[in-house]
Amino acid sequence: MAIIKLAEALLRRKDLQQKVDLLKEINKENLFEVKVSRQPVTENIENVVASVPKIKMQQVTHCFDWHSKQLRKIDAAIQNANWNTEIEVDDQVVGDYIDPFVE
Repeated sequence: MAIIKLAEALLRRKDLQQKVDLLKEINKENLFEVKVSRQPVTENIENVVASVPKIKMQQVTHCFDWHSKQLRKIDAAIQNANWNTEIEVDDQVVGDYIDPFVE
């Protein structure tokens, strides 16, 4: 278990959220599409060219799941700190705006 400052947790949450959003946008049709082209060489022989994916879908989903899980964990820790931590602020910070020009 690591002990970090709340500010570090907030930055980590932002970083994880960006990563999750990026992974969510991956279009599997574009990344994993297998393209095949056939070119006849002679009557009985064809030249077949295939482009095979270099990454497995399992790798992408595992990465997405891992980052999502870490995001949920850090978010829960931040929410816990939010509910259990009190800070001292000026009274005006929690008060409503009073227009000095209106009577």
